[in-house]
This record gives sequence, structure tokens and C-alpha cells, in this order.
Amino acid sequence: MTNAQTCRRLDESGYVLMPGLMELDLLSRLRQRVEELLASEGDAAGSEFRTEPGARRLANLVNKGSVFREIIVHPVVLPLVRHVLENAKLSSLNARSVNPGWDKPQPLHCDMGALPDEQGPWVCNTVWMLDDFTEHNGALRVVPGSHRGHRLPQDALADPLADHPQQTVITAPAGSVIVMNAHLWHGGMPNRTFRPRTAVHAFYCRRDKPQQQYQKSLLDAELQRTLPPELRELLALDDPLNDDLSNETFTRSGFLV
Repeated sequence: MTNAQTCRRLDESGYVLMPGLMELDLLSRLRQRVEELLASEGDAAGSEFRTEPGARRLANLVNKGSVFREIIVHPVVLPLVRHVLENAKLSSLNARSVNPGWDKPQPLHCDMGALPDEQGPWVCNTVWMLDDFTEHNGALRVVPGSHRGHRLPQDALADPLADHPQQTVITAPAGSVIVMNAHLWHGGMPNRTFRPRTAVHAFYCRRDKPQQQYQKSLLDAELQRTLPPELRELLALDDPLNDDLSNETFTRSGFLV
């Protein structure tokens, strides 16, 4: 697809899938670092944010490796995020690995339980597939166009856990990336295989909203001193408004798939 077609699909459907976007070196380094962190953090993995039955999590990944800082400014993905959110900042950077045999889906949801406001959308998520997404291992289901309905699924549906007649299950090989207007109704599927299904989630919000995880309070001081201007701006490290908005603990999830 051309860039114009990609943006049009993002506007109309609420998401765009880019199969095989990651080069093999990037995919390998992401996989290796995620597995190292899951092993080293053990039962504490993800505790800076939230833990979840049926899944292993990691949080605060900007602080945990240069490979994670690469993906949040990826030259193909970040412009698409900024197509959804003209004034975007990183809200959180986490990983989620659905355990083998976990048979419970996530309910359809909008990230942060957010609806667009008078200024338009204010949440955008990106899903970096470290494993194949298949219909059997916990792929992502979405309801195309639902980001334009200005309703939360829990308010509109009798059962957000149930299959939706308009849902699409997004399947793709490892190394693929989804960019999603996160007002889109979406949810993770059960993993009925014998292997985990892992993804990294770079989640962005509009600059007049609080970060899901206040980056300035989480990042090591020495790391902050060495970050280039582009990353400082994306992380809102020198933004007094972000300090005011995010200074209080703000860890409302709304789920991340």
C-alpha cells in the first residue's frame, strides 16, 4: 500500500497491519531482550504497572534496553502514530506474553477506557509481534470502524467477551506490526497452543493527556541525561504540562493485548 492508502485504511478501519515490517536483526534482538527480562525479573515482572492472570508482562521498557528505544521512533511506525495523534507522546512501553493453554479471551475494550473528545482521538497503540499471531494462539480481534462509534463496548454490548458479528481476527507472521487507533474495539484471543504468544506494545497518547506510565519518574536519571532530543520530546521529559498531568500515579490499563 502507498502511504496515502495506509493512512486511509487507518482512518476508516481504525487499524493497519504491516506484515514483516521488522528486519530479522531487530526481531531477534527484541525477542532476546524480552526473554532475558522475563527470566531475570521472575515473579516481579510487570510489577511497575500491572500483572495479569494467564500472561507474563513487562513494563517500563524504555528504561530496559536500547532496542526498545529504537522501536518507539521507528521511521515507518511513528509517522502513522502521528497521523492518528498529531501531537503524540509515548504513554507506556510494555510487553505481554499470553501463557500456553490460557483459554480466556480479553473482553472487547478501548485502551484506557477512552472515547474521542472534541479534539478527536487521544490514544494510539502499536503491537510488535515477536511470535506469529494465529487464530489459535491469542491473536488480536478487532471490530473495524468501531473507533468512529463514540461508544465503549461495555456500554454497547450485552457480552464484550462474546464474538462480535463484525469482528476480524488479525493474523500475521512474527516481525509484523499493527498500528491501531486505540478507540477501536479490540481484545486478545485465547492461546490454545503449547507455546507462549508474545508482543511488545508501544502505546501513545495526545500531549494534553496524562501518560499511562509517567516516564520522567520511571527512567533512570543517567539514562535521561543521555537521551537525544527526539526521544526527550517523545517521552515528554521537558514538558511542564505533562509533569502536571502525569505526576500522580496513573496506571489505568483498559487492557493491553
